[in-house]
Amino acid sequence: MLKTEIRKIYLQKRTAIDPKDQRIWDDLLLIQFQQLALPPVHSVLTYAAIESRKEISTDALLGYLEFRNPGLEIAYPVFDHRNSIMNAVWVTDNTFFEVNSLGISEPENGAAAAPENFDLVLVPLLSFDKAGFRVGYGKGVYDKYLKQVRPDAIKVGLSYFEPLSKIDDTDEFDIPLNYCITPQGIYEF
Repeated sequence: MLKTEIRKIYLQKRTAIDPKDQRIWDDLLLIQFQQLALPPVHSVLTYAAIESRKEISTDALLGYLEFRNPGLEIAYPVFDHRNSIMNAVWVTDNTFFEVNSLGISEPENGAAAAPENFDLVLVPLLSFDKAGFRVGYGKGVYDKYLKQVRPDAIKVGLSYFEPLSKIDDTDEFDIPLNYCITPQGIYEF
């Protein structure tokens, strides 16, 4: 299946998720995430879920990571829409977030976080395949950014749905995940 077709199908599938099921699946995702054998993590790049698109919130996962890794540094993406690039900034408990023109919450301020600083990256997606490739919203900003991340940084996707067999139109610009977590299990690539 091609990315454009996958994108359309999985946007519809996410829209159709019952809120009660979503809460249950979020709890199951956290349980699966807690089973992931991660080394000590000092820094993580995460994302602010777009609730209207039923993206998976990383809040509970971050709470678990902070408990397991005292002093954990957390960064969020900031998008430059004119140039289709993504940057990241460190946040604290006092950081304010503002919703941008695309409906994405971004930190209003914060020190720049270089891509090579991250031990772990939590990656949003619509779908993924059994080789660890993902389908996002189609702008390619995450793949451009992930290309700059350290090779040993762990890239983890989160999905409510099980993997596709194969995304037919992956290319050299697509960066595969190391893991993807669903309510049913952990996929390692």
